[in-house]
Amino acid sequence: MHEVKVYDSSGNLKQVISVKKLNIRSEKQLESPSLFKKNKRTGRPLEKPVKTQVKTKASQL
Repeated sequence: MHEVKVYDSSGNLKQVISVKKLNIRSEKQLESPSLFKKNKRTGRPLEKPVKTQVKTKASQL
């Protein structure tokens, strides 16, 4: 593995991530991969409520 250099949108160096930190991160990822998910949702998606039409007396006339 090599160190990682992080640049901002204008091309300036923001941060250098060392090999040691990358190794620590990979060990954590092996132990619990759910910590590094891109999509943070867990479980099933919420169900949308079913809309029911209510008839009023005016609409029945």
